[in-house]
Amino acid sequence: MSTQGGATGEQTRVLLADDHKLFREGVASLLERADDVELVGEAATGEEAVHLAEELLADVVLMDLKMPGMDGIEATRAIVGRNPHIGVIMVTMFEEDESVLAALKAGACGYILKDADRGMLLRAIRAVAQGEALLGAPIARRVLEQFTQPSPMPVPVSREKPSPLFDELTPRELEVLRLIAQGSRNREIAQKLVISEKTVGNHVSNIFTKLQVADRVQAIIRAREAGLGQDKP
Repeated sequence: MSTQGGATGEQTRVLLADDHKLFREGVASLLERADDVELVGEAATGEEAVHLAEELLADVVLMDLKMPGMDGIEATRAIVGRNPHIGVIMVTMFEEDESVLAALKAGACGYILKDADRGMLLRAIRAVAQGEALLGAPIARRVLEQFTQPSPMPVPVSREKPSPLFDELTPRELEVLRLIAQGSRNREIAQKLVISEKTVGNHVSNIFTKLQVADRVQAIIRAREAGLGQDKP
């Protein structure tokens, strides 16, 4: 489809899941002009996306939120649960708070609107392929508002039990956060959990997005305030 480009000579393999053919054609046309991105497949349903993501060895999945049958949230949860190294970006017309938070909790690394600047889509693909997370500006503001609402009463935190704020993390992400709080770097975490360093990077990006922190220092502070990472590994 495209000639290979970029510093490493490798292309990011992208799967597009959307039930609107015209939208798929538009995205396909955009991706064809990017040397470092290859559209390896298209899906019209969530079930098809789950199957093709693994079969086609996708690096990134562009996922529509609303599709017949299995919707984008369910499909994202299934894809990330089976293949945590695959980054999922929600590409949708919906920006209500419930949809955004549900997508992030399901494991999405990005959330952008279909009417966003075309360059934003490529930036999101490249960022997620590098293990980062990216939210469109309007979405990022809405998510930040959700996490900056004042709490009516401080809740005592037990060292034995994580803060309720971490309910949005998967068990694996919580495990990674605990190791981050203990001072472990990505390579050390990969060795301890017997997973790839890229997979660890995806987990870290998901943690930063869900907890709305900018870096490891902020993540460590949040984790230790909740009682994580106090014991040595």
